[in-house]
Amino acid sequence: MELRDIIISKKEEFFREHIMTDEFMDMLHKNMEPMKTLITYYKCAIMEIETKFKVLNEEFSLEYDRNPIESIKSRIKSTESLAKKVRDKNIPINIESIEENIHDIAGVRVVCSFPEDIYMLADCLLKQDDITLIEKKDYIKNPKANGYRSLHLIISVPIFLQNEKKNMKVEVQLRTIAMDFWASLEHKLRYKKKISDDIAAQLAYELKDCAEKSAQLDKHMQDIREQLSKLE
Repeated sequence: MELRDIIISKKEEFFREHIMTDEFMDMLHKNMEPMKTLITYYKCAIMEIETKFKVLNEEFSLEYDRNPIESIKSRIKSTESLAKKVRDKNIPINIESIEENIHDIAGVRVVCSFPEDIYMLADCLLKQDDITLIEKKDYIKNPKANGYRSLHLIISVPIFLQNEKKNMKVEVQLRTIAMDFWASLEHKLRYKKKISDDIAAQLAYELKDCAEKSAQLDKHMQDIREQLSKLE
């Protein structure tokens, strides 16, 4: 790459990393109250989805004497992550554009006991008449190149306010305990700064191997569970 191209590339990188972020923060400052309101709506949508999964878990426990859900976690995307998403998508920097184009501001992660529980819970959720599926990505049947596995759903759910009903988007991730543990470890590696490229490549290779072995273990334990069920 010629020196001129390197300079242009660095200037563009500086713009994306700093100028765009400053512009985004300025937008937030000028729209503080509308943004706080929007975030509150997303929090309400998260509560709706969490409740739906808790009800399904209780119903399954009552009918089958076991709980398919190990844990439910939720989060609202941080300001820094939101600014990066706006930058990467190259969308207009305003609240309307953010709400329209970014679908994972609100996130709910459901950690399940077995792979088949993931699909069972997803089907039960999507059958509910107030849930609209916007997008589905199955990284369990089609893992990412690095070994990542999870079922991702982008859904729309209504929240009922004092004087209106508003549909909000939520990203739902469903995964097993092993998938969740693997994703946490991979996340730490990805954001580890003081590590050489050679070591990072070696650890990434080992992590991918762990992902494949974890998937085999998930299947093996599910098979054992099915055998036990037949004996009951």
